Amino acid sequence: MRIKSSVISALVLALALSTAAFAADYKIDPAHSSATFNVRHMVISNVPGRFQDVSGTINYDDADVTKSSVEATIKASSITTDNENRDKHLKSADFFDVEKFPEITFKSKKIEKRGNQLVAIGTFTMKGVSKDIELPFELSKLNTPRGTLIGIVAETEINRMDYGVSWNRAIEGGGAVVSEKVKIQLSLEAKPAGAAAPAKTGAAAAPAAAPAKK
Repeated sequence: MRIKSSVISALVLALALSTAAFAADYKIDPAHSSATFNVRHMVISNVPGRFQDVSGTINYDDADVTKSSVEATIKASSITTDNENRDKHLKSADFFDVEKFPEITFKSKKIEKRGNQLVAIGTFTMKGVSKDIELPFELSKLNTPRGTLIGIVAETEINRMDYGVSWNRAIEGGGAVVSEKVKIQLSLEAKPAGAAAPAKTGAAAAPAAAPAKK
């Protein structure tokens, strides 16, 4: 009986270890990731923008993608539309109020596979308001000498009014200066969480070692 119990315990342990081997943490690479958006302006044109600071972690299960998860954080103050005055207004209390609400976050609760479409269902928080949303996405991976890279591209549309980003102004003839609906696209690249940046050697290392000029 004791031998049988030991065999069962060994099998359970082996199964647990083999299952764990499929799942790994990946760190979102801010240098190769972006959060962009498009919003209708004056009813006649689209104004694009982006957040330049995106970070987070993806737990990817290679054996069953539905067991994966993602947590992403966007620094609200990193918003840019390539217009200084407009960006200043967007950072104010009229829109994102970045001093009071410095981060925009998404934390998945589950991943579903609907035919060929993957969907992340989770909590999206902006300007202190949290709501569950569905985020359809595409996932790709690339094996490299330094480990596997994970890529995610996701698109969705939200109503900014639901999150208190509510400034607007009516325009003559009907319509509003800024549309309530905002199209969002996330493009994330992630590398193994334990991966270190490649060390610089030889002549390339000299500039890095030199003291910064004041």
